[in-house]
Amino acid sequence: MNLQFLWMMLVFGGLLFFMQRQQRKQQAKRQEQMASLAKGTEIVTIGGLYGVIDEIDRESNKMVLDVDGVYLTFEMTALKAVVNTPVVEETAVDVEQEEVVEETIETSDK
Repeated sequence: MNLQFLWMMLVFGGLLFFMQRQQRKQQAKRQEQMASLAKGTEIVTIGGLYGVIDEIDRESNKMVLDVDGVYLTFEMTALKAVVNTPVVEETAVDVEQEEVVEETIETSDK
């Protein structure tokens, strides 16, 4: 009877280990997702509302979503999934075009 109890405890301990490991992976993924939020990110809330992030206040854990011109404030925990991340536009380097100064070369035919 002691051997069966030992095996059951061993299997139970293994199950707990793998469940905690999976939960940690999901939590790390969620934290990474929350950290990557930026203005312009399209998301889905837990209520099924699609919107684009207009403002993020990380101190108070709130975000303002633009839903077809209507601005709604949600807690950041209302995030269910990120649909599209904003495309980071490459900053155009201002290249100053140098004015080409054409000098007229005078030739003298004397």
